[in-house]
Amino acid sequence: MNIILETERLYLREFNLQDSENFYNLNLNPNVIKYTGNSAFRNIEESKQFLTNYQDYKLNGYGRWAVIDKTNNEFLGWCGLKYDKDLDETDIGFRFFEEKWNKGYATESARACIEFGFEKLNLKTIIGRAMKENIASIKVLEKIGLQFVKEFDFDKLNKGFIYKIENNKAFT
Repeated sequence: MNIILETERLYLREFNLQDSENFYNLNLNPNVIKYTGNSAFRNIEESKQFLTNYQDYKLNGYGRWAVIDKTNNEFLGWCGLKYDKDLDETDIGFRFFEEKWNKGYATESARACIEFGFEKLNLKTIIGRAMKENIASIKVLEKIGLQFVKEFDFDKLNKGFIYKIENNKAFT
């Protein structure tokens, strides 16, 4: 098990093939993927294929990570950083099982990822994107110190917001 980060309640580790069923179940809930632009995996095999092909750790040295409850080793969801080569930027993202919402897991893990990105990876800037209607994710982005930058078209039907934090930002 490759643990990347640890917080008071959580540890974040690289994905592995044993996460296939959790990934499948996470994306099955339409509320979880409502504001992501993603669709559910058709089956566990498709989620396994996604994990097999996930190359961010090798290509960039970081990526999205499994978020695990320290007390019982339960897979809660994922959080992490993603580099977009086309835009030359790194974003923070997170996704959790609905029954784990409103427990502070997204904020706790995302704050740790931001700190890791600045302290260990020496990133200059990290951005966050959220659809305009995704109030919960917007609140998390604001809690971890990101500031509103601009509105953008997520797709033809949905508007989104871009938030940003720079490396010289102090954490509270």
